[in-house]
Amino acid sequence: MLISPELAAAINQQIGHEFGAGLQYVSIAGYFDRQKLKLLAKLFFEQAAEENQHALKFVRYLLDTQGELRIPAIPEPVASFASAEAAAQAALSWEQEVTGQIKRLMDLAVSQTDYLAQGFLQSFIDEQLEEVAKMDRLLSVIRRSGERNLLMVEAYLVHLEKAD
Repeated sequence: MLISPELAAAINQQIGHEFGAGLQYVSIAGYFDRQKLKLLAKLFFEQAAEENQHALKFVRYLLDTQGELRIPAIPEPVASFASAEAAAQAALSWEQEVTGQIKRLMDLAVSQTDYLAQGFLQSFIDEQLEEVAKMDRLLSVIRRSGERNLLMVEAYLVHLEKAD
C-alpha cells in the first residue's frame, strides 16, 4: 500500500467534499438560471463540472496508491439564495473552506513524509489560490453592480471570455 490508512480516510472525506461542492455549484447555477442570468449560470455549471473532476482525481489517486475507496454520504446542498450576492458569497466561502481542507491534507502528507501525496496535492494547493481569487472578484463585481444591475455582471463575464 502506497498510502497510509489515515491519509486514505482523509482523502475519502475530500472526495465527498468535492462531490458536495459540485452539487452546491449546480444549485447556485440554478439560482442564476432562474434569474435569466445565463452567463452566471454557465460559470457555476462549469464550476460544478470542475469540482466533480477534482473528486475523480482524488478517486484515481486513492486507487492508484491502493487505498480503500469509501466515499462518504454527501450532504444536501443549499437549495435557494436570498440574492446574487448571497449565492456568490456561498461560493467564496466554500472555496475558502476547501483551501483549508486541502492544506490539512497537505499537512498530513508532510507529517507522514508522503512525497507522492505531497506532489499530488500541490496542484490543488495552487488551484485554490485561483479559485478563491476568482470567487472573490465575482463577489466584488456583484456587490458593486448591485442586485438591480446584474446585467452588468453578465457584461463583465463577456469581457472576461473575450480576454481569454
